[in-house]
Amino acid sequence: MLEYLRNASEKPIAKILISILAFSFVGWGVAEWIFGNVANDNTLVRVGDTEISAQEFNLEKSRELAQLDKDAQRAIYTDAATQNAFSQQILTKMATKQMAENRADDLGFVVSDKRIAHEIRSFPEFQVNGEFSTLAFDTVLNNSGYSEAAFADVLRGNVLRSMVLGAVGVAVPVPEFAVRAAYDARYGMREIEYATIKYSDFDVATPSDEQLAEYYKQNPKIVPETRTVSYVIVPTEMSQPDKYDAGYAIAVKFEDDIIAGETMQDAAKKHGAKYVSLGEFNRDNRPVDKVLTDTMMAKIFDMDEGLESEMIETKDGFVFVRVDKITPSHTAEFESVKKSLVDDWKRTEQKKHAYVRANEVLGNLKSDGKLSDAKTATVSRASGAPNDVLVAAFRGDMNEKSIVPSSDAFYVLNIKNAIAPKMDTKKMADLRNEMQTMSKSGIIDDYNSFLMREYPIEINEKLFNRFFQN
Repeated sequence: MLEYLRNASEKPIAKILISILAFSFVGWGVAEWIFGNVANDNTLVRVGDTEISAQEFNLEKSRELAQLDKDAQRAIYTDAATQNAFSQQILTKMATKQMAENRADDLGFVVSDKRIAHEIRSFPEFQVNGEFSTLAFDTVLNNSGYSEAAFADVLRGNVLRSMVLGAVGVAVPVPEFAVRAAYDARYGMREIEYATIKYSDFDVATPSDEQLAEYYKQNPKIVPETRTVSYVIVPTEMSQPDKYDAGYAIAVKFEDDIIAGETMQDAAKKHGAKYVSLGEFNRDNRPVDKVLTDTMMAKIFDMDEGLESEMIETKDGFVFVRVDKITPSHTAEFESVKKSLVDDWKRTEQKKHAYVRANEVLGNLKSDGKLSDAKTATVSRASGAPNDVLVAAFRGDMNEKSIVPSSDAFYVLNIKNAIAPKMDTKKMADLRNEMQTMSKSGIIDDYNSFLMREYPIEINEKLFNRFFQN
């Protein structure tokens, strides 16, 4: 019982909840951020009515870091992506735990101090010669970074979460007929025959300009919207309050100057900020620049031409972005793409010829039962024929005859026979366990969705951007 309570948050049920919790965080209080009260709000995340402060997050992050080896710590400190993933994992775990504890509170679950004291005295780590040792208790807690009260709260939370999550962690029995049906579907074989008609088997002449022009009318090439963008960054150490305030003051002066009519480049030079011209790019072909995160790209492509953004906080400083020019998406001129259309036109014509031939072969198969140049195979769901043929072979019925399209060929398929699998006790047992896990996961998904509805997670975007690189 003790070991279960100690490790409740590490049980599969808790891990599954943590892993499936998407960051469905929504920002709060936009007006509050704009007009004040930010400096006094140190809440990083709200889970329902419960707050998780930046200090609590930093403390938990430090504890988790202390448990890692030096190589893992080095990777987190030196790689921004690794550090971001690690921080998000910590925050997700904290939010998930808090949802379960909120639910326990609403259900009226209580863990008495006497129960916690009893559990603490039972920990092997706190015992010497079979007796509780105050010295061992203090030593372990000091090394772990916990106070006595904080450790008691952690243990109480583990017990409460086990009360809430234990019910949804019970194995779900699966009917035997369902297991057998799944076994037959997964391990059954099929006897098939199929003929291959490749596109490349058909020769086509070089198209005329008229044919290419007609083809281009039906298959125009769209040039995506592009934007010419520049930005200014006021670099600063965002995690250090004094440097943050100094950088913010410079950014405010810079913003005042561009509002007054100065160019971004001149204002940047005046205040010692960095001006960068990114040139022209589209959504799917961005320049290599750490400022161009997914969030920043979304903002850039939502701005109007000739406008600067508001002040944007990033991990590296305060950023102002300007969209210098927008070139809307448009259809490319025929002459500019004519050469590149030749191969596409030829392949389309080859595909047409291949399809006609496939229908001829299928017609002969249906009329006289013979399939020209066919391969005969006994296939499983994973091997024995091309993937598209395998999918069609197990999707269709016995004696079904059809044309199967693929990327470079058409297949004419004849499903001749279904072969039931031999019974394998171990495979049946493994499949039963897999189906039970899937059923339990479905319950967990539903319960997790319920918790997220009951205790919505909201994030303080200002603080969040200091801890995470978007």
